[in-house]
Amino acid sequence: MMDKHSLYIIDDDSAVRDALSMVFRQEGYGVKAFESGDAFLEALSRLAPACILLDIRMPGRSGLDVLQDLSRISYNAPIFMISGHGDIPMAVRAMKNGAVDFIEKPFDADTVVRRVGEAVRAHKPAASGFAAIEKLTRREKQILERIATGASSREIGADLGVSPRTVETHRARIKDKLGARNAADLVRIALAGSRN
Repeated sequence: MMDKHSLYIIDDDSAVRDALSMVFRQEGYGVKAFESGDAFLEALSRLAPACILLDIRMPGRSGLDVLQDLSRISYNAPIFMISGHGDIPMAVRAMKNGAVDFIEKPFDADTVVRRVGEAVRAHKPAASGFAAIEKLTRREKQILERIATGASSREIGADLGVSPRTVETHRARIKDKLGARNAADLVRIALAGSRN
């Protein structure tokens, strides 16, 4: 059973590990930090499932590699990806492998604590926005489906015969209707909708 007050931080940057550890300890979490994906995976069999903050780009085994390993064993806790270089295809790949959310560096500590707290309480991908998919227009649904594949606005526009600017306008409306906070959130909602 997941300890709802535990958190694992995997990041090769000691400043990020220390900052996140301090913030979450102040919020009452028990924190264990690891400097590499390999170190975390070596300890995994001795650890109870807990929320994970996982850096995408690390020397050796990348965060996406670790995420895939956790996905294969159906790791039973929320996993957040941390990246200073997030993009839609990377977010899609992370969400398909079970990540609940994407945290972009530099991050706001209060926002990270809030988002982690929400995920830990829900202990599953947040459901907000899924029912609202039915309220989208036919065109918005077409665009959302393509967003879930990681297609860029230019690619979606070419596929649908509209300009990239039109796609961006639709994307903004979709985000608003679904209550998506950012591009990664939009991808997560799109992927969850496609599985339902």
